[in-house]
Amino acid sequence: MVENVKKVLTRINTITKIAYKDDSTIMALELMNEPRCQADYSGRPGNGWVQEMASYTESINSQHLLEIGMEVFCGDSVPDRKQFNPGYQVGTDFISNNLIKEIDFATIHAYPDIWLSGQGEEAQLGFMERWATSHWTDSRRILKKPLVFAEFGKSKKDPGYSLSGRDSFFSNVYSNIYKSARSGGTMGGGLVWQILGEGMDSYNDGYEIVMSQNPSTVGLIEAQSQKMTQLIHSLSTPTHHARTTTTDDLTRKNVKRGGHHHHHHVLNRGHRKIKPGQ
Repeated sequence: MVENVKKVLTRINTITKIAYKDDSTIMALELMNEPRCQADYSGRPGNGWVQEMASYTESINSQHLLEIGMEVFCGDSVPDRKQFNPGYQVGTDFISNNLIKEIDFATIHAYPDIWLSGQGEEAQLGFMERWATSHWTDSRRILKKPLVFAEFGKSKKDPGYSLSGRDSFFSNVYSNIYKSARSGGTMGGGLVWQILGEGMDSYNDGYEIVMSQNPSTVGLIEAQSQKMTQLIHSLSTPTHHARTTTTDDLTRKNVKRGGHHHHHHVLNRGHRKIKPGQ
């Protein structure tokens, strides 16, 4: 697997003629999309894998932010937090995996229509509130690292799907992200799964949002993007002294690593995610 990582990071982009490891338009590297270890639900084997892959990745590329690509599941390191897992285990540990020093920020993914299939929107939103709050709290108090809501969406294939339900879900997620960031929390932003352009029908998975066809949802995304951008600028002023790590810290750390990113929020049009371990 390490050879795959090296091949991706050292590959020269045929358009820009720049190696991925040197490309300042890439915000972060993701070790793997939703890694799981079904053979051991404790989460301990994942620690070794994350440490190995993160250390190797950093040995080749130290200028980009690094994250694991995890969903959200808690393991044996915090038994009391298992109550917030959505009904099953996948062999990862949100706390111990993300405490590894090479990991710069934590991620969570949310698909309540899968996790709570058959339950109503009110029940799903109630679970999401408790679930999200527990992870935002842990990222601030235990991890002391930024947290990015790296995937969330609602599938049109779900029997209970409605456009108003999806918009309500997005509004809830965005509201909580903004409140966390505004109050000095660790939340660094949210990334919708998934926005597609015209002519990309082959990528449709039920979660797709084609901007020209979904004006109400796109309006929510654009409004959140503007609010988060304004918040970043306000938090960057000298009047804000005492606060914990937030979106702006992601920006400043990445600049130190050689990047030139001015904001990281919902619509990161110029940024790409490379998943070398996938």
